[in-house]
Amino acid sequence: MSFKPIEFVPAGTKFRFVHHWRLALVETILLALLTLYLLASPWGPGLNYGVDFRGGIKLELRVKDGPADIGAIRAKLGELNLGGLQIQRFGDRPTDVLIRMEEQPGDDKAQLELIAKVQRAVGENVEVLGQEVIGPAVSAELISSAVWALTLASLGIFLYVWFRFEWQFSVSAIAALLHDIAMTVCLFSIFQLEFDLSIVAALLTLIGYAVNDTVVTFDRVRENLRKYKRMQLGELIDLSVNETLSRTAMTAGAVLITLVALFVLGGPVIRGFALAILFGMVVSTYTSMFVAAPLLYLLGVHREWGTDAPATPAAAEASRARATFK
Repeated sequence: MSFKPIEFVPAGTKFRFVHHWRLALVETILLALLTLYLLASPWGPGLNYGVDFRGGIKLELRVKDGPADIGAIRAKLGELNLGGLQIQRFGDRPTDVLIRMEEQPGDDKAQLELIAKVQRAVGENVEVLGQEVIGPAVSAELISSAVWALTLASLGIFLYVWFRFEWQFSVSAIAALLHDIAMTVCLFSIFQLEFDLSIVAALLTLIGYAVNDTVVTFDRVRENLRKYKRMQLGELIDLSVNETLSRTAMTAGAVLITLVALFVLGGPVIRGFALAILFGMVVSTYTSMFVAAPLLYLLGVHREWGTDAPATPAAAEASRARATFK
């Protein structure tokens, strides 16, 4: 029996991505302005930082009489109205629980009284393995470290794409990455979803996924630059993106199934992480086609062009002007 593979995107598809570069440019500019308003202006809501960034209390517990019941512990502590609260397992033992709470009003004595109240609420069969109060200085250091992590990751990708391709490819890839990060951060700011270290980890994961998607498209562009020496750059980029659409659809579909499962079944601890990657992945799929590809067209690339195929859009306009003059 012969097996016929499933085609998510029919062969010979000819979507015109570069043709819509003006809309992509307007959308990117509006997104940049929205990001500045939400995060940098005094009128914007900013980010709803979690305990990791705001400061708070970290408590490590061990249940003595069996595996920890996270749901029961969350229900008991929910009655105390402690504000932001994160409860999860840690380590290799199912009896170990990590609790993060917002810092409560008052001095260090008030924080210690809160820890004692939490211990009484969870029961006497619980052993305290460790406790830590995260102050404002530590929180500021975590925010700085998160920003540096995202910046250095983006810089490393910029240099990698530059050395592998040309600077035009590198600028397009970084613009696409910044677009994906900005869209995801705007989502958390608009809906005031909790932004903690797990979201930073999700953004770093998203950067890796997005650059892989973009580099695959750029690889096809480079192959076609050598194959079709007389094809106009806009047509060549459209051809390259259409040729990689099937791969993009299959990869995005497989990742989407996993992320939806994590978001629905992963529980509150991992839900923010899954949502950040899920939303960012959808955005990065759009970005690689409608932002990175048109930007590469606008910047132009160096290649051995034929006599009737100018290297950049500006050169193409000059060529048409000369032809009209003649």
